Amino acid sequence: MKKLSFAIVGAAALALAACGGKGDDALGDNIADNYDAAADNLEAVADNTANAAESDALENQADALREEGENKEEAVDKADVNAAAVNAM
Repeated sequence: MKKLSFAIVGAAALALAACGGKGDDALGDNIADNYDAAADNLEAVADNTANAAESDALENQADALREEGENKEEAVDKADVNAAAVNAM
């Protein structure tokens, strides 16, 4: 399940990265949304797990996945700004 979620997020991120950016935040938002959806899937699995330790571990992974998505969103947004500045010169 985890490998499938990461593969889906990775494929979506690569597809979106090919779109390029023109100073807008849509690409970063889409990446963060994909990571958030994968984290939601992990939380759903955690909710259906009878083992408390496993549930906590899945919740922690979901939190880490959301944080990673936010970091990637921020990096894309900063790259768009930098790309615009470089092209202006």
